[in-house]
Amino acid sequence: MRSAMTSGRAIGTVLVVLGLVATLAALLLPVKFFDGNRSLALARSGWQDDGKGTRKTEFGPLTPMDRDFIRKVRNAGLWELPAGQSAQERGTTKSVRIVGDHLVDGHEELDRRAIEAGRTLKVSLPNQPAGKNQDYLDEIDRAKGKEFDKVLVERLRQAHGVVFGLVGLVRDQTRNSMVRSLATRANTIVLDHITVLEDTGLVKFEALNDVK
Repeated sequence: MRSAMTSGRAIGTVLVVLGLVATLAALLLPVKFFDGNRSLALARSGWQDDGKGTRKTEFGPLTPMDRDFIRKVRNAGLWELPAGQSAQERGTTKSVRIVGDHLVDGHEELDRRAIEAGRTLKVSLPNQPAGKNQDYLDEIDRAKGKEFDKVLVERLRQAHGVVFGLVGLVRDQTRNSMVRSLATRANTIVLDHITVLEDTGLVKFEALNDVK
């Protein structure tokens, strides 16, 4: 009888320990999961470190990611604004011309805000589209008719999908109030652009993950 009771107590102890382990694992797993997602977001955001570290401003600390974000907002306007103007003039459907209206309105505002932030926070800004963006703009300019609609929507939807992740990351992490204000407004405008681009019916969602 005593042996059976001892055995029963041992089994009970083991079950309690296992329960505690399972509870601890359940508590830690979400932390590791979300940390992993944040690391993944950082890795995929594509921001570039200018090597100048974090410096103080009257609006709060300004990090390399903050500065790169301001530059990327400015660079987006340098090619997406003329692409929007082309959509207004050359779009063969009403939905593509609506895309043009939204692109022009949105990037005129964001460009103005980015330039103001650059001047105030002493961040150098580009004056010409960088990297593949000029190639995308040239590709859009060369396209004709329905092919123009297709190329414009595909390139712009790809670009907005990539930058949307960076906007969210900056909005989450920045400690600079001017950068936060820019990211907050950019979040609304970029989402609006994604929506009207998808409303054209020309977005190939299966191809979006192929973008490098």
